[in-house]
Amino acid sequence: MLHDRYSLAFKLYPYAKCPDQTAQTPVRHPVVVVGGGPVGLATALDLGRQGIAVVLLDDHEGIGMGSRAICFAKRTLDIADRYGCGGPMLDKGVVWNVGKVFQDDRQVFEFNLQPEAGHKNPAFINLQQPYFEKFLFEQICAEQKKGAPIQVRGKNRVDAVDRFDDHVQVHITTPDGPYTLQADWLVACDGAGSPLRAMMGLGFDGRVFQDSFLIADIKMTTTNFPTERWFWFEPYFKSGASTLLHKQPDGIWRVDFQIGWDVDRAEELKESNIRRRLDAMLGADVDYDIVWSSIYTFQCRRMDKFRHGRVIFAGDSAHQVSPFGARGANSGIQDVDNLGWKLGLVIQGKAPDRLLDSYDDERIFGADENILNSTRATDFITPKSKASHTFRNAVLTLAEHHEFARPLVNSGRLSVPCVYTQSPLNGPDRLVGGPAQTRVGSSCPDAPLGDGFLLAALGDDFVLLALNADVPDTPLDIDGIAVRAFGVSTTGGRHAQVAERYLGAATSAVYLIRPDQHVAARWPAFDATAVRDAVRTACAKD
Repeated sequence: MLHDRYSLAFKLYPYAKCPDQTAQTPVRHPVVVVGGGPVGLATALDLGRQGIAVVLLDDHEGIGMGSRAICFAKRTLDIADRYGCGGPMLDKGVVWNVGKVFQDDRQVFEFNLQPEAGHKNPAFINLQQPYFEKFLFEQICAEQKKGAPIQVRGKNRVDAVDRFDDHVQVHITTPDGPYTLQADWLVACDGAGSPLRAMMGLGFDGRVFQDSFLIADIKMTTTNFPTERWFWFEPYFKSGASTLLHKQPDGIWRVDFQIGWDVDRAEELKESNIRRRLDAMLGADVDYDIVWSSIYTFQCRRMDKFRHGRVIFAGDSAHQVSPFGARGANSGIQDVDNLGWKLGLVIQGKAPDRLLDSYDDERIFGADENILNSTRATDFITPKSKASHTFRNAVLTLAEHHEFARPLVNSGRLSVPCVYTQSPLNGPDRLVGGPAQTRVGSSCPDAPLGDGFLLAALGDDFVLLALNADVPDTPLDIDGIAVRAFGVSTTGGRHAQVAERYLGAATSAVYLIRPDQHVAARWPAFDATAVRDAVRTACAKD
């Protein structure tokens, strides 16, 4: 339930009639994406940058109202950098690394999510979801000008799908009436309520959390709050069982009150009652405007499988978690990052379509990790028994004075990249003494490199990253897959942070990096046969 006092909305792709609507037979496209949220836009952008024709269908004409998701993690920003739109997001967003945890009126402890230097992007930015989507769409427009075959169609609502062995048929309603098109592949990015999932009769199982949370986005002209994540357990101002505070761009602050399960939502959403909670927290002398408000509950759940033949689900349509930990939109962007290169290789005939089964393997692993962390956080924040409440408060009391107890405090384990430790695409890990943070299956950490940063140099191809090791000067061609070699010398103390993060105790290393910048294999030196075998494994050719 939303209040219409505020709408940060952008009408980006107004309805326009297209030739497909008057074609005598349904036009067939390589990929159709359903849903114009962050995940759908990112999917269209990823595929279009590869030269793959993609049509995005959305039942609206742009970005909806309200700030919704606001926390975007470093991994998401690293991916956005590869897409070309990370810079505007970082420029607009509110950067933060530090969080503080309180109980009543006492600070229990604080944490820094990125204490080490040498990264282009911060641990997190706060950025309203409409801005995030706007920057993705603007990058789509920039890619279209360079020839990327991306179409975005507003006011195109999908009403039915027919599935066949080699394609999907999509039935669409527009202001000018219905039409039908076909797709070799359909990517469902239509949100937690996924109409496509319902059309296909697919389940979405998990746990419902019986609690209610009131969001208020407010605009304050002056404030003493710093740019940090603040979380209160049992706050002294008595506005809820817990409270979360975040700063956003444009002078907007997100306040999140835990208000209990058995509440009258209509009553709680009255402006006078929202102000009563805010005044108790901020003080009656603080001037503010309420620009958006909502009450939500949540579930932790997922589909049994994300791939169903020629239909693939991504983002909230495939899995849903609580907002504590910022794992929703961030995990959805990681879905796209995982799926995009795989679907690209399959469409280009460079990999068998069983490579897409690894999307299920890897992203279900990621979803389960997110659901586990999200469930644990919610159980800690909202204890449902006297014993669990006593335990929670004992942990908070200990954490104020003893470091050993602080890892037990769970106000939301914040989103970090998934490590695909059991992926069928993983090759050998033969680097003795290699750092754990760059083990096979992990995403590559950034590091300074000359005047720039390592991740930008790696790009979005298969890459051999060679540290103090000899590799071929020209790209390798392995079954049609181009593998680019990139060398870095760390001798004489050069590139110390690259050495720390990729060499560890080793003196030389060769990494095989996937297009999504996850480590596929690593060795102490180059071996052509080993590299060939690892690339074949990473592309599901073995």
